[in-house]
Amino acid sequence: MTVLNPLDQAAQDVLLGNDRGGYTIPTARLYPFQWNWDSMFSAWGYSTFDIARAWQEVELLFASQWATGMVPHMVFHEVDPDYFPGPEVWGADQSPPTSGISQPPVAATLIRKIYEADPETGLPHLQSLYPKLVAWHDWWMRERCQDGPVAIVHPWESGRDNCPDWDIGMAHVPVDDSDPFIRKARENKRRDLGLLNADQRPVASDYDRYLAILAFGRSVNWEDREMIENGPFLMADPGITFVLLRAFADLIELGRVLGEDTSGLVAQEARLRDGADKLWNPETGWFDAYDLRSGAFAGVLGSGAFLAYLAGVSRPALDAHFARSWDKVAYGIPSADPESERFERRRYWRGPVWPVVNSLIAMGLKDMGRKEAEARLRDETARLIEGGGFWEYYDPMDGAPCGGPSFGWTAAVWLTWCGVNRTPLAAGKE
Repeated sequence: MTVLNPLDQAAQDVLLGNDRGGYTIPTARLYPFQWNWDSMFSAWGYSTFDIARAWQEVELLFASQWATGMVPHMVFHEVDPDYFPGPEVWGADQSPPTSGISQPPVAATLIRKIYEADPETGLPHLQSLYPKLVAWHDWWMRERCQDGPVAIVHPWESGRDNCPDWDIGMAHVPVDDSDPFIRKARENKRRDLGLLNADQRPVASDYDRYLAILAFGRSVNWEDREMIENGPFLMADPGITFVLLRAFADLIELGRVLGEDTSGLVAQEARLRDGADKLWNPETGWFDAYDLRSGAFAGVLGSGAFLAYLAGVSRPALDAHFARSWDKVAYGIPSADPESERFERRRYWRGPVWPVVNSLIAMGLKDMGRKEAEARLRDETARLIEGGGFWEYYDPMDGAPCGGPSFGWTAAVWLTWCGVNRTPLAAGKE
């Protein structure tokens, strides 16, 4: 008789507790809406125990796809007047209201996993979603990839909001002190600071600039050409570039399952793979973000660089930095270089370890045959959850849980990856 790890049921309970009827919030109060890549990880988690609910999650997310093909990073299904910045700050003309930017396109990769869990059930859903995925990938290539790698117009679009990669781009974002939304944020209207320690969240000056970028986007109705040509922030992002490369490979395979002509996708993937070479910083020996306005590399190492493994990309110099960074912490993979002066072990994306990113890196390690590294990463991630419960992220030095509790994508990562066949232990603390 198989003895289930008590954390398996606890992980299911986290997802079900965050279910708002067709969509899953990341965690209560802190993130009360549907977030793009969070939602896709939740769907992957549901696929381990409720395949119909998994497909429902995906389809509701794509129901808010814009006419341009963009899938927004936030969908405001319900009114929450206490959340900031809400739909009135974004000013996007959509119903239901959404944000005006996107988020890492993990959908094709995770949809493939959900489909492969139950192909018979999944086939009609895949047939419906496939053209929407193609349209989203087209949008990325058309609107964000003219210079090769993926460009982002807001740090939030990267999913790694305040990581050191964006510091050089953020430094040049002008802030209008008279902007009413910036003034509102300064008047302690940020819900996150009422729920979490300030040392775990982005600093006030970052928030001013986030809102300044929103002000520009709102002023041009989130027109992609305007954001690219005249927006206050534009940087090449290794993380999304490699996520999209992997997503193209998975989308091509899904197209083949459906008997579709995938030649256009193959050409796009090849163009993006060539463009990704521009991210290589020969002076540092890693894939590096760079400012598309000035051409200057960020010169900082983050976990986005290691998402190269997800796309099957590896170089000896990068591998050396991967090993060095990992060996400097008790739990990998840190979101920023632990030897950098910018490293902050508990501040959001400036140092903490994120199980969700670990799962993506691990997919690449496994596919590349790096079994020992994948097993080590799986074990360290599992021990974080066993020791602290399902939190948003963790201190890489001592494993202390940080961010929001009962976090959906961390529960999903347990169910789909690091908790699979795990020896039962006492349930972690929530």
